Amino acid sequence: MDTPLTIVIATRNQNKTLEIRDLLKDFPITIKNLDDFGPIPEVEEDGETFDDNAYKKASFTARVLGVPALADDSGLCVEALNGAPGVFSARYAGENATDPENCALLLKNLKDIKNRNASFKCVISLAIPTGAALTYEGSCDGVIIDEPRGSNGFGYDPLFYFPDFGKTFAQLNREEKSHVSHRGKALREFREELDKIIKWLDLQMPVEEKFACKE
Repeated sequence: MDTPLTIVIATRNQNKTLEIRDLLKDFPITIKNLDDFGPIPEVEEDGETFDDNAYKKASFTARVLGVPALADDSGLCVEALNGAPGVFSARYAGENATDPENCALLLKNLKDIKNRNASFKCVISLAIPTGAALTYEGSCDGVIIDEPRGSNGFGYDPLFYFPDFGKTFAQLNREEKSHVSHRGKALREFREELDKIIKWLDLQMPVEEKFACKE
């Protein structure tokens, strides 16, 4: 490509945008997010799987803006709860639930249950305006503990104990967490294939037609 490729992250989350920009800084790519554009409709995340929601956000954003779009969907899957909260992780205790409310409901539902095995899962989708997409996944196994520990991170991080480090995700710094987390793994898989991805986008994206001005 003659000019840097633009990829839009289908989010307004600045921390997530900075994380992805830093990860892809050595590649000829310009990373933007939804704040770089005018208002566009919100996408309802009503899919049955993380893959459904990631693709829905990415493909909708790519179609509306006319450029490749990257989106992720992730959540906590608890073995004893048949995979819940899963795709409902962010709204487990209600549509506008806070992180502490979601964590409290999780502990309530796990009361007296010995099996505390759980996994964080993430699916990343890169879509183009025509609807074609590439998918990358990452997961991280851990154990749900009885009370929150740590003040870093967000969501269920204070309850998610990672045995290899002997800490919860909320007790890890950003670098430690990104090295082992579900999202970190998915993004690294994406980065490792980025040379191929750029070639794929070059073939898939429509080329602007140029016309000479006639007097």
